[in-house]
Amino acid sequence: MRLAQRQRVSTSLDTSGIWGHRPTMRNLLISSLLAASLTLGGCGLRPLYANGSRGAVATVLADVDVAPIEGHSGWLVRNALRDRLQATQGGQGAGKRLRLDVRLEDSITGFGVRADDAVTRERRTLRARYQLVDAASGEVLLDATAAQDAGIDVVGSEYATIAAESSALERLASGISDQIVTRLAVFADRGGGRTATEAPAATPAPTP
Repeated sequence: MRLAQRQRVSTSLDTSGIWGHRPTMRNLLISSLLAASLTLGGCGLRPLYANGSRGAVATVLADVDVAPIEGHSGWLVRNALRDRLQATQGGQGAGKRLRLDVRLEDSITGFGVRADDAVTRERRTLRARYQLVDAASGEVLLDATAAQDAGIDVVGSEYATIAAESSALERLASGISDQIVTRLAVFADRGGGRTATEAPAATPAPTP
């Protein structure tokens, strides 16, 4: 099918060399880790959020402050991220030890062209590159990407199409935020982002 010429891109991200492939399967795997972790306790394994608000993962997430993100899509993603992190922060507000920097690329591509060259279908894609930074030293602790897309039916009413595009962006912002928070949780569960006092003690070497 011939690709339509209609394309709109809004971006605050330097995408050079970053989006060479679509990490769909990787993102699905990461996103499934959080849900899977909820059932691990019954299998004799340690859940991702072990020890609740006092656990290592919750402690790291509570230290994260989300920096402002450019554009309307950035406003949606930042709010969604803060909503998800708020549960770990006990009403004390955003953490200050760690900063989450996010840059987005938001694009709409038209396809599904009729004989009169009218677009009948669109795909809205939201991509993010995010970095977890030590606020005191500026050291980048985690540098990763996330991506998600949604299909949109183009109808006769321009207003209805714009409304559908807006709804799609809200869903994408929510999905991207889920991916980012889950990736941060996995990073923290593996020992990342902890202070020296929070780091797990080294296992003593066996005595010969």
